[in-house]
Amino acid sequence: MTPVRIAIVGCTGRMGKTLLRLASDDPVFQVSAALTVAGDPALGKDAGVFAGLDSLNIPITERCEVPCDVVIEFTLPAGCRVWAEWCGDNGVALVSGTTGLGETDRAVLHAAAERVPVVWAPNMSVGINLLLQLVSEAAERLDENWDVEICETHHKQKIDAPSGTARALYETVCAARGQDPLDAATYGRYGQCGPRPPGEIGIHALRLGSNIGEHEVHFAAGGETLTLRHRAQSRDIFAAGALRAARWIIGREPGLYHMRDVLAG
Repeated sequence: MTPVRIAIVGCTGRMGKTLLRLASDDPVFQVSAALTVAGDPALGKDAGVFAGLDSLNIPITERCEVPCDVVIEFTLPAGCRVWAEWCGDNGVALVSGTTGLGETDRAVLHAAAERVPVVWAPNMSVGINLLLQLVSEAAERLDENWDVEICETHHKQKIDAPSGTARALYETVCAARGQDPLDAATYGRYGQCGPRPPGEIGIHALRLGSNIGEHEVHFAAGGETLTLRHRAQSRDIFAAGALRAARWIIGREPGLYHMRDVLAG
């Protein structure tokens, strides 16, 4: 079997290092390039050594100048735009886990997906994607007499709030209940906020220490509460999901895919 050639963008970050470690141990993959931004002190260093591994004989660069089948990127919205355009221009599949995307960023992803296959997901763990399905089913079955609150916790270095996964959970509840996601959210509460109005969905973000990620969705009515929760105990679950998506995307038609497509086989 010919290995899948991958370029890892954001290789000096937490997820990038995890991807390098898992991919270098998996014969399904060949790490072709390890990429970062201009000005990164890691430029020119061996990607494996920088990630705490044996040498991979791959220098960290800012441009991809070698053949690859899939780009995997966990960066920032600006980086996602750059690499989505690059993949579209060069006929390379894209797997993106970047969160905090705005309308412009999403438009660039959609444009790339007209030319190449793209998997984008705010969270690539199997458990989270099952949680999204369970939350959808619960929101469909429990009417608006049931209050909904979404809570997420991440490490103190995370720069966007709420998390991309919390946003996905919120959008899932709205879709299941036929609510407009532009109107239903309350982000935290402060002061004399008054009684909870019907249909409100509370979203709360905690930033604590080195927490990898926890998400809870609470449904509550008179006398009972149902809580669905996922706790990430290792970043490996996200990297493993991204690599699973990279295997799956080979040979797919252009289009914007999600982890539910990957997990469905």
